[in-house]
Amino acid sequence: MRPPLPQWAGTLAAKAAAFITVMCCALAALLGVLVHVSVTDQTVGQARDQALDRLSDVTDAYQAGDALLPGARVDPAELPAPLRKLALTGERGTMVATYRGRPTMWAAGPADGGRALAVEIDYSQQARTIAGLDGAILWSSGLAIGATLLVGAFAVTRVTRRLHGTARVARRISAGDLDARVNDPRTKDTTRPPDEVAAVAAALDSMASSLQSKLLSEQRFTADVAHELRTPLTGLHAAAELLPPGRPTELVRDRVAALRTLTEDLLEISRLDTGRERLDLDAEELGALARRVVRASGTDTEVRVVRDARVETDRRRLERVLGNLVANAHKHGGSPVVLTVDGPVVTVRDHGDGYPDYLVEHGPQRFRTEGGAKGHGLGLTIALGQAEVLGARLTFANSADGGAMATLTLPQEDC
Repeated sequence: MRPPLPQWAGTLAAKAAAFITVMCCALAALLGVLVHVSVTDQTVGQARDQALDRLSDVTDAYQAGDALLPGARVDPAELPAPLRKLALTGERGTMVATYRGRPTMWAAGPADGGRALAVEIDYSQQARTIAGLDGAILWSSGLAIGATLLVGAFAVTRVTRRLHGTARVARRISAGDLDARVNDPRTKDTTRPPDEVAAVAAALDSMASSLQSKLLSEQRFTADVAHELRTPLTGLHAAAELLPPGRPTELVRDRVAALRTLTEDLLEISRLDTGRERLDLDAEELGALARRVVRASGTDTEVRVVRDARVETDRRRLERVLGNLVANAHKHGGSPVVLTVDGPVVTVRDHGDGYPDYLVEHGPQRFRTEGGAKGHGLGLTIALGQAEVLGARLTFANSADGGAMATLTLPQEDC
């Protein structure tokens, strides 16, 4: 099983730094090898030529019967075996070996009597030159890699910082802040060609502006329709109250009341959509508030207080949220309906068929119901909107043993 990577390992900056490091190391290694091989070949070649020239002089002196030059001997015991074997076959050659604790360049050739004539040349200076060159290659490569990493990290960080800024704006827009914009300077400076990050930022700003315009148009339309309906509905309600008692009159009054409720719901939604609602905070005991909501609903909802809590909240809005959840449970769920208070968490559960799949996955949607259920889908939408205004979290789920369950988690008052 592979160990988990650290969080930073998957970032663009870390991947770019790793790529730059690998490429710099590979390039430094390639250049170092080329320089090492070139200089070593040149140094060894010069030492070899020098050794062979000296071997030629020694061979001429040996054949003339003159005394051998210093460093020249016949069949020395220290002569490397491969070079001795080569000389005995009648060939001349050179080889670097360690002699008396220092590098030595040996050159050997054939002598009479099946022996080898050899000369030795001190190779210490050349070996130090090559070792110094290798050290210079290593520290210069490290310096170059470090400088490249710093420059690359600076360049990549500038790009990733802009990408992170664009991502933050995208999250703000998805959270409902439609005024958020990236405003990348490269999208406004005509003297500089826009890069890919600027293109993404410009596209996000354009999308946010278009989305904001469409949502504002929808909000204005909803508010205008609700306001326009209010006046005739008020007159219609007054006229319905003047009708003589009877079944037709009850039906008319019921439909007028439903229209008035729908209109008020639309107005409330339009106000929530503006995002300008203000809270009227006060300390409230959740258990007592839950009982008041159930009494006002006129339903047989059971209230269970597992652990009471005192919260700082807007009483009217919280009652609206709980009232809508209780009403929805009785209207679309099945009995018994139980409202449970457990600290700052309030749960409303029924024992019906449960919420539709789309509602559990995506939340309530306006004017959408399934399975022939009556209603306009506004009750839960308003409950969710008011919960957001309260700073609470409202989630919807289906219980494992059947029934729908709405859970409201409130911010608790600090002690």
